[in-house]
Amino acid sequence: MNTLADLSVDTPLVELCGVSKSYDGVSDVVAGLDLTVRRGEFLTLLGPSGSGKTTTLMMLAGFEEASAGDIRLAGQSLVRKPPHRRNMGVVFQNYALFPHMTVAENLSFPLSVRGIRGAPAKERVRTALALINLDGLGGRRINELSGGQQQRVALARALIFDPDLVLMDEPLGALDRQLREKLQVEIKHIQRQTGVTVIYVTHDQSEALALSDRIAVFAGGKLQQLGSPRAIYDTPANAFVAGFVGENNAIDGTVVESARDHCTVKLADGGFVMARTMNGIGPGDRAVVTIRPEDIATGDAASALPNRLAATIDDRIYHGDHIKIYASLPGGTRVTIRSPGPSLGQLPGTSGGGRVEIGWAIDRSFAFAAGDAGRLQGGDE
Repeated sequence: MNTLADLSVDTPLVELCGVSKSYDGVSDVVAGLDLTVRRGEFLTLLGPSGSGKTTTLMMLAGFEEASAGDIRLAGQSLVRKPPHRRNMGVVFQNYALFPHMTVAENLSFPLSVRGIRGAPAKERVRTALALINLDGLGGRRINELSGGQQQRVALARALIFDPDLVLMDEPLGALDRQLREKLQVEIKHIQRQTGVTVIYVTHDQSEALALSDRIAVFAGGKLQQLGSPRAIYDTPANAFVAGFVGENNAIDGTVVESARDHCTVKLADGGFVMARTMNGIGPGDRAVVTIRPEDIATGDAASALPNRLAATIDDRIYHGDHIKIYASLPGGTRVTIRSPGPSLGQLPGTSGGGRVEIGWAIDRSFAFAAGDAGRLQGGDE
């Protein structure tokens, strides 16, 4: 029998083996999921609504029963183990704190149900309050705290009994952007300080990139890609991942030639571009070429690049540290360019209509099969 003390850093703490979930017996909300989580890892389940990420978390917590497959913690199956015996901390978006209790009483509650009371419990509460920077607030009622303070209490309550695993379901979704970004830093700091394993659910791709050691991207109940934030962003496995994780441009065409890991794609307007070949597409296949906005150069910077196209500027928006340029290609496809370089006055077409040459490197664009994994979708869905 394995215990957490027996596990090495590289030993999987959590294993989902062929896990599926169906509510009607016909369609799967989660289909044949195989996933392992290492001890001490911060893994994010990322995807749009209905992708299966929250259902996966609920099956791990024991609030939903898997229709097929096995879920193991430290080598032991959880299939027949009720939620209260799984030794997992859970943090929800709505905090789920007890409003009639003080902060200290909320933190003491999971200890009392485990038989930890008196001086040992008080010491744990004191340590937990220090961990979340709420020293001296143990006597306050929950409704006397701000939203950010309440979320810190919810996190501390999930950690105070030394769980094997902490599950977090959209915990920052109800907070404003500035507070959300501040708490992202705090959550990551606390996770590193405690060494606890975290599985985190979000639909916010920026949050996933900022927090995670690895990201599991979900769509249609299936795992689309699993990897580090850099791997997910720089080398997407399919068109869905390319579009969902970060902003991306998509240009339709047909593969006319391929050589090793690159191919030439003929665009709708008759132009040609080269891109990295993904998922084995070849000559004659309809393709979608993806390029990130920050990888597109304009003007003189574009002239030395292998992929060059003429574009018409539709609009430009100043964002302080960068400019977003919205342009149209001759075939009508619209592209977004993120430029840190030229000022507004250095580009033609003050109010749109100006012509500009755009370009990008071959290795910064990908050619996927058209329709691959549901085509591109925006990252804020």
